[in-house]
Amino acid sequence: MNQQIRVREVRVIDEEGAQLGIYPIQDALRLAYDRGLDLVEVAPNAAPPVCRLLDFGKYQYERQKKEREARKAQKVIEIKEIRLRPRTGEHDLDTKVRQALSFLDEGSKVKVTVRFRGREIHHPEIAREQLDEFAAKVGNVAVIETSPLMEGRNLFMLLSPNPAAAKKQAEDPAAS
Repeated sequence: MNQQIRVREVRVIDEEGAQLGIYPIQDALRLAYDRGLDLVEVAPNAAPPVCRLLDFGKYQYERQKKEREARKAQKVIEIKEIRLRPRTGEHDLDTKVRQALSFLDEGSKVKVTVRFRGREIHHPEIAREQLDEFAAKVGNVAVIETSPLMEGRNLFMLLSPNPAAAKKQAEDPAAS
């Protein structure tokens, strides 16, 4: 920017985006000063480097404003966890399924964990059946992102909202 540019000649672009041509750096700086603008290097690797005439303070303000808007538009995806045990009852499982469905409707991912204690670890097939049943009950509202996976004394599965189901619900809210 301005005095920090250390080349002999630069290609100058004015504030409207029109090319003014190739100028010696002193002439380009004088042109920027006369217009009350800054000379900002936008393409330093070009031959000759490309500089633009602009109000640098206004440029930074606009850029920060765009970044703030982009951060506002972002949606942070949360991972909610639902814990089960291999001997969790049928009605308790239904309650956990309803809870998972509400999390998925909010747009969160759901990690369903079956925690083993003691000798329960010797029967992982019971927990796998339980997770398969859980996945069947959430049906087309969720997509299995990570199939049942053993990690230490836990068996877990990751569910994420099904974009097709969310789109369908947005189109026809009376259907749910």
